[in-house]
Amino acid sequence: MAAGASEERLAHLQAQVRKAARAMGRHGLVHAFGHVSARLNDTEFLVCAARPMGCLDADDQGTVVPVEGPLPQGVLGEVRLHQQIYKVRPDVGGICRILPARVIALSTMRLTPSARHGNGSYFAPHPPLWDDPQLVRDDDKAQAIAALLGGARAIVMRGNGAVVAGSSIEEAAGLSFLLEEAAALELTVRAAGGGQGGTLLSDAEASARAVSTGGIFERLWEFLTHGDPEQSGSDRANIR
Repeated sequence: MAAGASEERLAHLQAQVRKAARAMGRHGLVHAFGHVSARLNDTEFLVCAARPMGCLDADDQGTVVPVEGPLPQGVLGEVRLHQQIYKVRPDVGGICRILPARVIALSTMRLTPSARHGNGSYFAPHPPLWDDPQLVRDDDKAQAIAALLGGARAIVMRGNGAVVAGSSIEEAAGLSFLLEEAAALELTVRAAGGGQGGTLLSDAEASARAVSTGGIFERLWEFLTHGDPEQSGSDRANIR
């Protein structure tokens, strides 16, 4: 058991991580690759099993990973991204490493979704771009990406998907869906000739719109996990 994490909390997060992982696969935000995690405490987090996320079974246990130190055996190399973000962002409680098609398409033009509507407001004015298509398998590169992310909710890597950070694994999963929705709108506007001439949210509009009140992320979580084999009636109340 992880130090400082009760058996009940660890079991709860194991299930939430599996549900988030399957949700990413169910909604086309990952395929064979990608991973999600949830913070356990100041020094540890739980990452999903190293399998295609949509294929995770109820008995697939995640691995407890130290925020600082070598990755445990069997943990995927890019999980060091999670390490470095948790290290510098105490506000982050969940991370999704995703490969959404529309976000990737935009990134190959060195673009990320602009804040054009409500879904995009959470990433205003737009997510930062890591302009390198290579896998992130060393600590120096992971540290640089965490630094470029700064206080943002997501960072896009050119031709290599995105990393999304939320206050919880449930929020990170919801933000992952919203990021791909923002990318879909961006591509549609640009295909119609809108480009930078289209309407963008002002800083004030984006700040006012990017709220978590009113059950926004609770409803997103219910939508994303609908039909999951481990879904329970208490899921909405358990978002934290």
